[in-house]
Amino acid sequence: MTHLEPGAVLAPQEYAVTRADLVAYAGASGDLNPIHWSDRVAAQVGLPGVIAHGMYTMALTARAVATWTHDAPVLEIGCKFTAPVVVPDDDEGVVVVVGGSVKSVEDGRATIALEVTCAGQKVLGMPRAVVALDG
Repeated sequence: MTHLEPGAVLAPQEYAVTRADLVAYAGASGDLNPIHWSDRVAAQVGLPGVIAHGMYTMALTARAVATWTHDAPVLEIGCKFTAPVVVPDDDEGVVVVVGGSVKSVEDGRATIALEVTCAGQKVLGMPRAVVALDG
């Protein structure tokens, strides 16, 4: 059973993101844009370096929601992509941190406000999720 209380602060989840993760995601998603693997192309378009796919960052957010809710059905999840996750060309990568708090619980649903950061900077704007609660 998934039990969430309004006002509850959820334990931050941390996810390392490496270039190898970006290559694997590109293959799985079909998004082969070179800004996700080529420093040269990323620089040519004005980016500070290779960046993670926005949808990959959002998928990490969904993973955190699944962890907190013990895989409760996700009814809604959304955000704005506000800042890139820059991934260095090394074995460590960067860490994306997903935090959350329960905003409301009503009608068998919980609404979770999220905060997604990398290197102390918010990378998703207004992220939130709505999950179904079982009885």
